[in-house]
Amino acid sequence: MNLLEIADLSADQIGDVLRLARRPIAELGRPLDGQGAALIFEKPSTRTRHSTEMAVVQLGGHPVYTRGDEIGIDVRESVEDIVRILEGYHRVIAARVYDHRVLERMTAVASVPIVNLLSDRAHPLQALADALTMERAFGPLVGRRVAWVGDYNNVARSLGEITARLGGHIAYACPPGFEPSAAELERLLLLGAASAEHHWRPADAVKGADAVHADTWVSMGQEEEKAARVQAFEGFTVDDALMGNAAPDAVFMHCLPAYRGLEVTAEVIDGPRSRVFEQGHDRLHAARGALAFLVER
Repeated sequence: MNLLEIADLSADQIGDVLRLARRPIAELGRPLDGQGAALIFEKPSTRTRHSTEMAVVQLGGHPVYTRGDEIGIDVRESVEDIVRILEGYHRVIAARVYDHRVLERMTAVASVPIVNLLSDRAHPLQALADALTMERAFGPLVGRRVAWVGDYNNVARSLGEITARLGGHIAYACPPGFEPSAAELERLLLLGAASAEHHWRPADAVKGADAVHADTWVSMGQEEEKAARVQAFEGFTVDDALMGNAAPDAVFMHCLPAYRGLEVTAEVIDGPRSRVFEQGHDRLHAARGALAFLVER
């Protein structure tokens, strides 16, 4: 089994991953004892690299980190040949890539699990961490309202998938040109969402929300678009006034890195409702739970 998107997992399987993520390390055993995990990073990372490497170590395995320019996917050799070699050394292959199609090509030839550490389409380990943090804050997601303010990007897509699979309401607020399509919202309903909405006004999406999520307006590789994006996202900053529309005990979440004064104010991200560092720490637990689930199947 592979994990390229949250939609690859059923609701029951997500529950299994989250239970493994919460379980004390000593109770997990060492399912990767004496085995390797290939970690390929075309894009640099702080949270993903540290959390995944430590998750492999805690499961008894040996992580081997390789930069994209070292491995040279489709430059030095094809991704298919790379996978066929690495699966002879490792129990699992995990990759952080620019193009989601690279991961799909990996799964087509792999005999070991392939894990998406981030692609232009999805960020499943982030979504699993988000679910851990939200459930710790207010319990199961079923019937809860989760709001996203910003670009409908890979993180927003995976957050919608896990909210849907777990029976929650997902509400997006995105400016023109950055919103989910009607087909995407329909897909989330088919995945089990109690409702899936898009609003042009952030206050409408955030109204009554149990969790408010945001992300940087300018992701890695979009630096040349910064000025245009900042202009397009004017009015989409999560501040105290916007959080006032959420439920009284709502939490604020952000996958990081964050840019205070743009997508969120310092008062919110550094304030008492913020769960961003707990959320970041949950990346380790999510990675450990997902890897344990995949290698034990």
